[in-house]
This record gives sequence, structure tokens and C-alpha cells, in this order.
Amino acid sequence: MSTSSVHVEGADPARRWYRVGRFLRHNSLGLFFLFTFLLALAGQAVAGHADFNNQLVSDGMAPISFGAYLTTSDFAADVTENWQSEYLQFFLYIFGTVWLLQRGSPESKELGKAGTESDEDQMVGEHATDASPRWAAARDWRAVVYSRSLGLVMGVIFLLSWLTQSITGVAAYNEQQLRGLQAPLSWAGYLSSADFWSRTLQNWQSELLAVASMAILAIYLRQRGSPESKPVGASHSATGAEG
Repeated sequence: MSTSSVHVEGADPARRWYRVGRFLRHNSLGLFFLFTFLLALAGQAVAGHADFNNQLVSDGMAPISFGAYLTTSDFAADVTENWQSEYLQFFLYIFGTVWLLQRGSPESKELGKAGTESDEDQMVGEHATDASPRWAAARDWRAVVYSRSLGLVMGVIFLLSWLTQSITGVAAYNEQQLRGLQAPLSWAGYLSSADFWSRTLQNWQSELLAVASMAILAIYLRQRGSPESKPVGASHSATGAEG
């Protein structure tokens, strides 16, 4: 009895570590990017705090603490202006790749599959399987919403990030205006200002260039083992193939 108890107690930690290891392996891609995101955000906060205090000192004002900086509109505006451009990229990419094609790119669907494809191809309605999400088998508004849910959520996050950027951006801009003894702008006025569109478009253009570069360079270049690349030996004209 005691021997069996010792064996079970000794096996439980091993099973737990096995489950932890399996969870980490099965979710390593998402966990890696979440971890590096937090590292980059922390680095941005540290560097931004130093730069913000340098500006305060140059304006003859006292520096602020790191905690106080994290609550400033400057920090929020810097963070959200990057978020909105990233989610705009994914929103446009998700909906664009439904209809737009790029011959030879693994980032494109096959040349004959432009469009939303058939219910059979997409396993919706009567073509749904037992393992399919419940809303995929529906024949009402739920199927319409769920079949576009990824792009819609990306679009909503983009709009919320853009709205947050505009609100925090006008607060940060007006703070600079008041330091220079100049009149502040309204939110609507800030939306038409050069500062807002300069900050916005410099992020948009970099994201759109990155997507275009990936779609085109992947025609001719390879990364062995990556689903973002064609197989190393695939022809340059192979479209929609993944390695």
C-alpha cells in the first residue's frame, strides 16, 4: 500500500512536468512572440522614459518617475500608433488574399481559387464535420459572421487602436503646445493635423512594404521547414504551396 502510494506521488510531478513541456511545445510560436512582445514593450518604456525626461529637462522642467511616465499620453500614443498599423496590415491582408493573387507566392491562394470558395471547400453548412465549430454548420447569420470573424476582429482592433491613438495623440500634442505657450487643438482639429498623419502614415507605409516584400520575395527565396515558404525544391511559379 505504502509502496504504491510513493510510486503515485512520485509520478504526479513527472506527469505535471510532461504536461507543462507538452503545452510549451504545442504553443511555442504564440508564447515566443508574446514573450518577445513584452520584452520589446518594456524596452520601449525604458527608452521612452529616458527620452521623455531629456525633453522635460531641456524645457526647464523636472523629470518624472518611470511609473508616472507609463501613465502619460506620450507613452500611450507611441504604443497605440504601432498597434493600429499592425492590425491594419493584418486586416487588409486577410481580406485582400480572398480575391487578390500573386503568382508563385506561398502567401497567395492557388491561381484558380480567388474568391470565397465553395461551401464544400470551406466545410460549412451540410459539409461541416463533427469536429467543425458549431457556427460553421449553421445556415443563418452565425455562419455569415463566423466565416468572416478573423478579418472582422482584426478590423475592430485596428479601429479601436486608431481611436485610442488619436485620443492619446491629441493629449500628447496639446501638452507640447502648452509647453510652448501655444493654443491646443480639438480632437477633430488634431485628426486633420500634419502631426497625426505623419505619425500614422510612417507606420502604415512600413507595414504595407513589409507585406509586399514577403509576398514577392517568397516567390524566389526559400526558408526550409517554414510554412511561410515554399518547399526548397518547388518551382518559382508554384503558387500557394507551403514548405
